[in-house]
Amino acid sequence: MRLEKIILFIGLWFLSDAIFAQTEIRELENLRSELNQLIGRFDAQVGVGVKHLESGDTLTINNYFQYPTQSVYKFPLALAILKEVDLGKLTIDQKINITKEDLHSNTWSPLAKEYPNGNVDLTIEQLLSYTVSKSDNNTCDILFKILGGPKEVEKQMRDWGYFNIAIQTTEVEMHIGGDSAQQANWCQPFELIQMLEDFYLGKLISEKSTKILMLQMIETSTGEKRIKGLLPKKTITAHKTGSGNKVVNDVGIITLPDGTHLILSVFICNAKEEYEASEELVAKISKATYDFFVN
Repeated sequence: MRLEKIILFIGLWFLSDAIFAQTEIRELENLRSELNQLIGRFDAQVGVGVKHLESGDTLTINNYFQYPTQSVYKFPLALAILKEVDLGKLTIDQKINITKEDLHSNTWSPLAKEYPNGNVDLTIEQLLSYTVSKSDNNTCDILFKILGGPKEVEKQMRDWGYFNIAIQTTEVEMHIGGDSAQQANWCQPFELIQMLEDFYLGKLISEKSTKILMLQMIETSTGEKRIKGLLPKKTITAHKTGSGNKVVNDVGIITLPDGTHLILSVFICNAKEEYEASEELVAKISKATYDFFVN
């Protein structure tokens, strides 16, 4: 009789676990349905990756497409630079002389506005801050040059096990080469989710380097109307944006009110909608996902 009760208990335990899993799946499908409704009304190619870090709940929409990264690729660039710092090949306070030839005026560059004639020394940390927090294209290419070019960053991604991402051209090359050069830098939304998770968990770079990059992503001043756009004002969001011809992207780590973390990536390309409408869509996707995991 006792053995029968044990068997019954085990059977009920597995049944309840299965019912719970089915409930979780159904609830995620509710979120998927809501996001698909938002995306379905929008004339563009839209990809979404979602992961609640602590629970492992995961969702993707239109993941298997090569979305142009634009400036989102400055996040893996920063990881590659900080890996070199951790290896002792660079130091975070190492100064790099910036010449006038390093600064192109026909691109997004807060640094060029501050120092139009160059002739300034910046540390690696300062270059990273301009590149990540301000999305400066000139400092991006300076960092690429320090590493030996975009393909060296891609090689580091392969070494870490990321194969659904390509990093082939600099900001200058994208500007000159147009769409084809821009499309040479691409990723799938969930690849960025995995990269952000590994980064946050300290699997890619040292704890010190992780803290530096997290702070710079939190201080990001671009894309205020994207992932952060409809979230509560004090929500801590570490993110990196990317923008280009018919392209609006944002990826990041959102700290929820209970202290858990939501990792989100949204990529929009081939958009026939207005630029502002694309940003609004990112904000709506972010808010719907945030509300789902908060409520």
